[in-house]
Amino acid sequence: MEFKDYYKILEINQTATQEEIKAAFKKQAVKWHPDRNLGTDTTEKMQEINEAYLILKDKEARERYDREYLRYKEFTQKSNSYYQEKTSQDFKQSQSENNQRKEKANEPNYEFDDEILKKWMRNARRQAVDLAKQTIREVGELSVTATKAAGSKMLELFIGYAIGGIIILIVFKACTG
Repeated sequence: MEFKDYYKILEINQTATQEEIKAAFKKQAVKWHPDRNLGTDTTEKMQEINEAYLILKDKEARERYDREYLRYKEFTQKSNSYYQEKTSQDFKQSQSENNQRKEKANEPNYEFDDEILKKWMRNARRQAVDLAKQTIREVGELSVTATKAAGSKMLELFIGYAIGGIIILIVFKACTG
């Protein structure tokens, strides 16, 4: 499982209060809502936003996440330093691009220290996927409802115009005939 930077996803600092987390969640949810991004698949982004909020809004989950987050930041800093150094050495030694790709493929993956948090993050991801599916389903249902209502109104107008046209024809024929 890949570690995700929930603070980056919600565009907040690690020191954010619960109110700031909630406000950031709402802001991102509105920004990436399918109704506001017609023609763009925002499903993955909405899932990430929901997942981040589910973990950060819970006090215990956030405490566990913050501990793991610090470990993750240290890991990425060490990894970046290591690969910058390796790239510099590779450049100096004029190694082929193929060797650099092999080196990158062997890049170590971050390993969770907190297995409970890892399970909670998996559960948050599942819940986020369900929420995204529900949102898409609701948007689809609203579209169907709106289309049916518009069709019904158009039928009423058509019948009204047809009856009005027949009455006008009858009156016109009575006046000319």
